[in-house]
Amino acid sequence: MVVGISGASGVCYGIRLLEVLAEMGSTTHLVMTEAARKIIEIETEESPIDVEMMADRVYSARDFTASIASGSNIFDAMVVAPCSMRTLAGIANGVSDTLITRAADVCLKERRRLILVTRESPLNLVHLKNMVAATEAGAIILPPCPGFYSKPESIEEMVDVVVGRVLDLVGVKHDLYKRWRTPLSGNAYNDENQIEKR
Repeated sequence: MVVGISGASGVCYGIRLLEVLAEMGSTTHLVMTEAARKIIEIETEESPIDVEMMADRVYSARDFTASIASGSNIFDAMVVAPCSMRTLAGIANGVSDTLITRAADVCLKERRRLILVTRESPLNLVHLKNMVAATEAGAIILPPCPGFYSKPESIEEMVDVVVGRVLDLVGVKHDLYKRWRTPLSGNAYNDENQIEKR
């Protein structure tokens, strides 16, 4: 899987995704923009080098000779987490000015799964039009909006909900968050009891 981390708040989503994929033994290709490197130092206790160590392959955002820049290179999916509005604009309009936008373009033209964890609020009309354009081209827009029915008790648990939704979309099995179940009474929900009632 290709993981792009662009220059927006929320680098924790990309970092956690890399951690989980490494634990699962998945091969990961990482691209970070220069802005992402700075935000990693601002928002986390990790360094950009620490994050690079989580991936199997690491490429410069300006390395257009990288294997993932070509459609002849086979990878299963790509996730940009977080996806800045600038990166979204590049992807939506076919402007391959970084390796992230070029690899995303490869996903779209080769009909591979592309997940964009877009980070901005509020959204202006340009942002919304770019989301529509990216969706029409084949991308999936996944704003990091965790559900609260599982009663997360930490930021880490809320991050895991978002990362879990990303993994769901690329078909990777996991147990990062509690899934919604039909409530039986109050706030309790239980599969076995629900089956018995049927």
